[in-house]
Amino acid sequence: MGSAAATTTVNSTSNCTTLYAHREYAKILMPLFYSLVFFVGLFGNCLALHVIRPNLKKINSTTLYSLNLVISDILFTLSLPLRIIYYALGFHWPLGEALCKISGLIFYINTYAGVNFMTCLSVDRFIAVVLPLRFARLRKVSNVRYICVGVWLLVLGQTLPLLYINMCHNEPDGYITCMEYPNLDKVPHIATTLIGAVGLGYVIPVVTILVCYSVLCSKLHLTAKNNHLTEKSGRSRKAIGVICCVSVVFIVCFSPYHIDLLQYMIRKLVSEPDCSQLTAFQVSLHITVCLMNLNSCLDPFIYFFACKGYKRKLLKILKVHVSMSFSSAVRVSPEGSSKDFLDGNKIQLNSSVMGTVTERRSHYHD
Repeated sequence: MGSAAATTTVNSTSNCTTLYAHREYAKILMPLFYSLVFFVGLFGNCLALHVIRPNLKKINSTTLYSLNLVISDILFTLSLPLRIIYYALGFHWPLGEALCKISGLIFYINTYAGVNFMTCLSVDRFIAVVLPLRFARLRKVSNVRYICVGVWLLVLGQTLPLLYINMCHNEPDGYITCMEYPNLDKVPHIATTLIGAVGLGYVIPVVTILVCYSVLCSKLHLTAKNNHLTEKSGRSRKAIGVICCVSVVFIVCFSPYHIDLLQYMIRKLVSEPDCSQLTAFQVSLHITVCLMNLNSCLDPFIYFFACKGYKRKLLKILKVHVSMSFSSAVRVSPEGSSKDFLDGNKIQLNSSVMGTVTERRSHYHD
């Protein structure tokens, strides 16, 4: 019975000729999209690494989770050029099975490392505001290091089995596809396995994040009624900013892919989908995977709230850029008088003094 069902699955997949009918559109749009993800993600995450690395001796729990997320995103963005070549060739992988497995492994490691470390960030901010005394030990850097190691081991446990699966497939039209769902469709119990993966890798984290966000906002709202100064608390704003950004990234990036995967696998358990349903699912996967990979570009928004050094560095870069543009405009403009120039220096001096005081204050602010 099981072998007959497997044979039916293989036949339905091999006889379906419309799986890559969108190739002509995809070979243009997908490389453009992933090129944008590559440059934006690499810049944002390298900037975060540049900010975090010199301050490792003074690192806290939030920054340590962010550092692990940065490392995951940088590894992923560095693997994107191979995927860009694959999509530009119209879903053709001439680089062999080994490189296909490595790129697939990096993709899934980034996905679930990102999910887990964003969950850790939300729980960390939740504890910092709601339960700062009861679970303070969970925010000690010495303990957070063990948690991070545990997360990486969990992610490797989820993804390493992919090494035992053939990721490449020779298509009838001469193309060699890599890391496409139809290549995995013949794996025994694939539907049950992927449903379990969605539960562990998406449902549990997203429920945890939403509970943390709801309880945190409720507590801050009730506290603000009794003490209006709470609304101006930097710690509270930081916590809301981190969990809000994490929630948005989850909704925009991870939800479409996992919901799409879950609904198809449930239907697959009930009855074997036909060629048109498999084709629709294949196209939807390409779209939702693009959204999921967008997380490497959106993660720097999380660092903006989580790491005060990242915020200062980014604002400093923007300030220098605006200052250089303004200076160029003054040099070019013939109307600029000496009085205007002196007034400008006076304003700049005052801004520098205020900026120094602000930086000193923020240095001691969590």
